Amino acid sequence: MPSKTTATLTPVNSQVNTIDLRKLHPMDEALELMYFGWRGMTREADRYLATLGLTRVHHRILYSIARGNDLTISDLLIILDISKQALHRPMTMLIDKGYVTTAPHPALHRFKILRLTAAGRKVENLASEHERRVMARAFASGGDKAFRAWADVMRETAKG
Repeated sequence: MPSKTTATLTPVNSQVNTIDLRKLHPMDEALELMYFGWRGMTREADRYLATLGLTRVHHRILYSIARGNDLTISDLLIILDISKQALHRPMTMLIDKGYVTTAPHPALHRFKILRLTAAGRKVENLASEHERRVMARAFASGGDKAFRAWADVMRETAKG
């Protein structure tokens, strides 16, 4: 039997946290909603990526390249806010699997341009589509002002 100072079990619900966590601070509910909301949004995408031997970091790379305009490795490092060392292994895997290609930059000869292959575009789109469906459902249930309010909160949160 759990004490009042530990987490207690609650009925199982596959879409929310199954453990009732104590609130130690007034913002804890917001933190939990952020964490579990992210997990719920990415769950199906991550399952799909796993079938290909890929992870969330691979999707972040594919997502960024798909939306960038002839990104270089340097650009990608800035977008993802990671080191060259952290990018090396997943990027090498994406290139080896045929999802990303590199080409010399026409003006900056020391730089390479990153592009998705047709297979890379397909993987990125399918993974992102799982997430778009979750977000669309959430915004539909939140009413007309839900997206604007959420976007305001996320922009402020992104500032750190």
